[in-house]
Amino acid sequence: MDPLLIAIVVVVALAALFLVLYNSVVSMRQLTMNAWADVDVYLKRRAELVPNLVETVKAFASHEKAVLTSVVEARQLAMGSHKPDAAKGVAETELGGRISQVLILAESYPALTSSENFLSLQKELRETEKLIAHARQYFNACVRDYNTKLETFPSNLAAGMIGAKPMEFFQLSDASEGNVPRV
Repeated sequence: MDPLLIAIVVVVALAALFLVLYNSVVSMRQLTMNAWADVDVYLKRRAELVPNLVETVKAFASHEKAVLTSVVEARQLAMGSHKPDAAKGVAETELGGRISQVLILAESYPALTSSENFLSLQKELRETEKLIAHARQYFNACVRDYNTKLETFPSNLAAGMIGAKPMEFFQLSDASEGNVPRV
């Protein structure tokens, strides 16, 4: 065989391999960003439920203004970022803790806990928390697969050439934050 032909075949094969690796890295990055978008959708859903919860509790517990104000502030902070980073995780954890405080506060008001509106909000929050947990799990699985692809040979070569960077897992900043709020 002609050495020039062999060289052309090798170059074409290497170019094809690079394209496959490049496309796989890009696909994993897009899948991971899509998974984050899903998490963000559920976090927004929870944040949209918060004003209704606050207003319902406020009607029964008007003298508990500090707790209710802290929930509103935590919601605003959580709504501020839409990027999958550590600050977003901390803000969302803070919001979850504040919601938990409101639900605990609600136990002091039997009329509130028997209110159909409050019970409906509790059910929606419980459901939303489950959806958030599943979406976070899926996002973290995508991040794991994406980061693995960035570190394994030969896809790490393509990833390095396109400047792909590892992504952060959505994780708790403190182990005690993993406790499920009582609803």
